[in-house]
Amino acid sequence: MNSNRLSLKNTIYIGLLLFGIFFGAGNVIFPISMGQQAGFNTPMATAGFLVTSVGFSLLGVLSVTFIKETGLYEIARKVNKPYAYLFTIIVFLILGPLFATPRLATTSFEVGIQPLIGTDLSKPVLAIFSIAFFALTFILALRPAKLMTYIGKYLTPLFLILLGILLLFAFINPMGNLSHGPQATYQSGSFFTGFLEGYNTMDALGAQLMAFIVINAIKELGITEPKQIAKELTKSSVVFIVVMSVIYILLALMGALSLGTLSPAANGGAALAQIATHYLGRLGNVLLAAIIIVACLKTAIGLIMAFGETMNHLFPKVSYQTFIAIACILPALFANIGLTNIIAYSVPALMFIFPLALVLIFVALLTPLVGDHRILYQTTTLFVLIPAIMDGLNNLPKFLRTETITSLVEGYHAIIPFSSIGLGWVVPAIIGYIFGLIILATTQKSKA
Repeated sequence: MNSNRLSLKNTIYIGLLLFGIFFGAGNVIFPISMGQQAGFNTPMATAGFLVTSVGFSLLGVLSVTFIKETGLYEIARKVNKPYAYLFTIIVFLILGPLFATPRLATTSFEVGIQPLIGTDLSKPVLAIFSIAFFALTFILALRPAKLMTYIGKYLTPLFLILLGILLLFAFINPMGNLSHGPQATYQSGSFFTGFLEGYNTMDALGAQLMAFIVINAIKELGITEPKQIAKELTKSSVVFIVVMSVIYILLALMGALSLGTLSPAANGGAALAQIATHYLGRLGNVLLAAIIIVACLKTAIGLIMAFGETMNHLFPKVSYQTFIAIACILPALFANIGLTNIIAYSVPALMFIFPLALVLIFVALLTPLVGDHRILYQTTTLFVLIPAIMDGLNNLPKFLRTETITSLVEGYHAIIPFSSIGLGWVVPAIIGYIFGLIILATTQKSKA
């Protein structure tokens, strides 16, 4: 290996590491569910899904090469210190104990274990499984030194091989074709419905966080010059884009083709279990259990480690071990409410926090053009805050929606462009950024 450049082998390894960290429970179940819901509109829905799940994630990863910060908190601190604390804690609660991490155990169980035991014993077995899943996660997260190497070199290739076997059966002998009509939410505007569905993977939310993990892996391979790190990260991202996009497309098509035999399932996990059973019977359940547990375990370890390290950085008086224990105990409890409920409860939080996370990404990406100025982060975030709150309110579960909230959201949709399709933050973000540029130009002129 040239000390100034990664070999092709290590470039692929870093790309697979990036893919392995990102690709967990939601990445498997959401495209399959989308395919079942979208029917013959699956290609258009998948295009929208790829923009948010792959495109925004890629931008988030690459954005860290334009700034000097070394963590999510440091980036958010460009707005101000109290905001950075609040934003970072919310992001890690979503990615950690509240939503993403419990979803990993529940998906592993509903897809891999429940078809083997039936529904009668599902609740007690889920409780036992979730405890075992997070006990193993806790043990492995205690010594993270070589863990990223194992994910990139061993667990991710193993996962791809196992998933490839199932996909091979699905496309050699498809259950149906793309002639089936879409469900109500995909009958019109399927691109934007898929676009919003991509939020559920939570990838863009943790993109900058994942980038720092991968940058550390690049440094361990002997690359220390910042410009070369940026180049190697960009090259490895090509592997990430190709692998992630191809798998998403195949999973969405597999979901759509299953409509020839199956009815749309309650969630993508149940759909995947039905598809595996159709092709391989009991053996399919065993294969699927291996696929999904490997996928979810590697992501759970990464998220728990990131939660522990970040919280320990924010609150150094509390040990890393204590934080990862909390991050394993809470999801072991929350996993038992079921996959469909976890998804439903997570959507409002995601719709609120995603615009605020995307602001940090896009302002960072524009740094080479205008420089790294705090005022741009501050004004853009300020203008996006209200649209983010409205998006969260608009996606509350029905039992939490009041007439006042409904009226407020409808009035907001009537005023703000693109808000009815979940993109009400775009125009305010542009206005906020321009406002920041004006303040910056005025300040620099007065100093001159």
